[in-house]
Amino acid sequence: MKLNKLALILAAATMTLSTSIFAKDSLMMATTTSTDNTGLLDYLAPRFEKETGTELKWVATGTGKALKMGQNCDVDILFVHAPASEKKFVNAGYGNARKQVMYNDFVIVGPKKDPAHVMGMAPSKALQTIRNNKSNFFSRGDNSGTNKKEISLWKTAMKKAPENAAWYVQTGQGMLRTINMASEKSGYTMTDRGTWIKYMSQKAGKNMMQVVVEGDKTLFNQYSVISISKKRCANVQPKLAKQFTNWITTASTQKTIADFRLLGKALFIPNAK
Repeated sequence: MKLNKLALILAAATMTLSTSIFAKDSLMMATTTSTDNTGLLDYLAPRFEKETGTELKWVATGTGKALKMGQNCDVDILFVHAPASEKKFVNAGYGNARKQVMYNDFVIVGPKKDPAHVMGMAPSKALQTIRNNKSNFFSRGDNSGTNKKEISLWKTAMKKAPENAAWYVQTGQGMLRTINMASEKSGYTMTDRGTWIKYMSQKAGKNMMQVVVEGDKTLFNQYSVISISKKRCANVQPKLAKQFTNWITTASTQKTIADFRLLGKALFIPNAK
């Protein structure tokens, strides 16, 4: 009996030692829903782990909430797309090593019948026309990077977003769900192009929506990574954050991002400097 107990103790100790030796480093990231919904992170994460030995874990949420998670020391790194808010975050001392990774653009999508007749308009003119026609417009209303951009476009068009209008619906949902809600109610919404391509791939022949506004320089959509400051958050892992930043900005990973396509279309364009 004593020998059996000793064997069990030694086996448990060996397992514990083995686990501690071979446990993988894990990097915790907060990111926008578009990098998750499009499948980009599922595409990149296994490559990152294979090349570095570090496991990538992430929480997908709106950029505003992602920045808050960084401020609360809940993650090691951010992968977001709201440059003005990101710069404030860094300037306040919460983050550092902000690096550009890739971009796409925002588009306004609406029913194929285009009831407000906004096809081809500039963003401000299109939003003014949607307001004048009281056409349904679906906003994420979640302080995400997309929502921040949408609100800025409303302010340019009419000084403020029509938050109290009956036709202006704040969904509080992610981008794919918001597009679905707009489609169900024959309304308009704004999305990043990558998520739009993902939506089209899911709907195929059942898609009732189309891009109605695109191509304006104000619709540019930059994605960047930001390491969380060790001075603010003692528990973060700056070495792993730097490892990911260096990895995702290399020429080989940038090409991997460029090669990520759905329906033959690029979802993101790499532009690391």
